[in-house]
Amino acid sequence: MASSVLWRTLGRTKLLPSHSLGRPAGHTEWYRNFWGTSRVFGVAPIKLHMPALSPTMEDGTIISWLKQEGDPVAAGDALCEIETDKATLTMDADDDGVMAKILVPGNTKNVRINALIALMVPEGEDYTQVDIPTETGTPSAAADTPAKAPVPAATEAASSSEFTSMRHVAGGKGHVDLSPAVRYLVDSNSLDPAAIVPSGPHGRLLKGDVLKFLAGDPNAKRQDSVPAATPSPPTPVAAPPPPPPPVTHPVVPPAAAEEDEFVDIPHTSMRRTIAKRLTQSKTTVPHAYSSIDCEMDSVLRLRKKLQGSGVKVSVNDFIIKAVGQALKSVPEVNAQWTGEAVQLLSNVDISVAVATDKGLITPIVTDVPSRGLQNISETVKELAGRARIGKLMPEEYQGGTFSVSNLGMFGISQFSAIINPPQACIMAIGGSRVLVEPAEDGHTTKTVMTVTLCSDSRVVDDALASTFLEDFKENLENPYKAALL
Repeated sequence: MASSVLWRTLGRTKLLPSHSLGRPAGHTEWYRNFWGTSRVFGVAPIKLHMPALSPTMEDGTIISWLKQEGDPVAAGDALCEIETDKATLTMDADDDGVMAKILVPGNTKNVRINALIALMVPEGEDYTQVDIPTETGTPSAAADTPAKAPVPAATEAASSSEFTSMRHVAGGKGHVDLSPAVRYLVDSNSLDPAAIVPSGPHGRLLKGDVLKFLAGDPNAKRQDSVPAATPSPPTPVAAPPPPPPPVTHPVVPPAAAEEDEFVDIPHTSMRRTIAKRLTQSKTTVPHAYSSIDCEMDSVLRLRKKLQGSGVKVSVNDFIIKAVGQALKSVPEVNAQWTGEAVQLLSNVDISVAVATDKGLITPIVTDVPSRGLQNISETVKELAGRARIGKLMPEEYQGGTFSVSNLGMFGISQFSAIINPPQACIMAIGGSRVLVEPAEDGHTTKTVMTVTLCSDSRVVDDALASTFLEDFKENLENPYKAALL
């Protein structure tokens, strides 16, 4: 070996004889090549992190993986199904490659946003030789992993430059590789993508990032770097006194007969979010309640006439249309409280409460005053159907300016609902009932329905609530006059 020189290049090691470097000849020339460097050094992975699929999402449940280890992946392919706080959505691939390692298996709950959940490798690489980082996205691993030391700037820059051909460019507006949904939000709101903090794989900007930015989330805005203040010298602190010796008490097991039997039902992401928002609403929003009785005979006759013509609509469709017309006539109710001002909203988008197996969700019927009754009926049926199977998109249930909750079909005559912030009102609809009233020739009957307006008294006072309910009652009792068709 003394008479030879070892040359190492990427992918091979070559042993050159001495005479090739001007030394005496006579030595045997031979070469040794290593073509399988991936088996020696490993393959650098493309990391897949838990995405933020909605502005209110803090963690999610990975229901199942649609790609398995070794499967080829093209940009745009669905990788896995993720249950958020409101719906079940798919995580799509941003790059071409091969699924190398699934770190968080299906049916894993409480996976935090940006947690590492899987690894891919570029096309042509051996996925079985992928380098597996120590970090994972499982809740237990995230809690047990200690905080890492700061990474030097040179190392961070070097790691971020790897596989730049597989990453999306993060530049100024017009130079970012965005999905159609993100591009629509950015263009329609005249936003600069470079001002929004991305949370997707490889720094990709997601729809949830834009929605958080529009909602005013400070964590979604890029902050200018501020030089860290020079820390003051530490002040010596006296050592605390030694703790007293522990006192042990004998543990007495409870009697078997005294043990209570119960069944734990784990909280879903949707249930946790509903509980959080309901508690926030009841503790921070001053609720006021106003009720009124509406005669339904004209609506029921018109509905029967439409059914005879082949047009199937529900009483709830009439109610949604009547609410939309009333909000157009009394725009002060179509508002929300911001802390700094009361915002009067120009669009009339009504959230309709739909009961699902996982909880209550409120898909939105947009621009109600401009829609016909049959169009409202078809839209509500389509949204409610997808809501029950968890297939709503975030923009279809987030937002809205007013909510309607109807329990009349369940036999409830009257109830009060909880406001869905930042909205200012929700209308609770009870069931119809027949009343008998005396008349000159005996008695008459009429069908009556009680509605209760639950309003934020900071935005809608009692007088304004009365005006709105009177307008709603007029629309519902005179459907032809109110142009509910």
